[in-house]
Amino acid sequence: MNFETKRINNITIFKLLERRLDTNISGLLKGEITLLLKVDGINKLIMDLSEVETCDSSGLSAILVANRLINSVGGKIRLAAPTNKVNSLIKITQLDRVLPVCDTVDEAFQELENE
Repeated sequence: MNFETKRINNITIFKLLERRLDTNISGLLKGEITLLLKVDGINKLIMDLSEVETCDSSGLSAILVANRLINSVGGKIRLAAPTNKVNSLIKITQLDRVLPVCDTVDEAFQELENE
């Protein structure tokens, strides 16, 4: 699984550099998010989905696990820049009612900075 992380102040930006968020990488994503929380002690996370073209139920599950993990430590999460297909899936599954979705990473950053 390809990704990059960047930390600015107390906000971590996790950019998934994969075209597909599916069963092949969802377990790896869960593991990386767990490591970020447990080892790096992050509590504000932006998941940049701008490179992800398709997502399946296991991908959505990985995102929900990340949300649950970060909430368990009193943290906040934002999904940022989902492509049209992924954004449609998020809305159809009503995931946007559970997780804040921002159009850009900058917008997500501003929201978390003000919390």
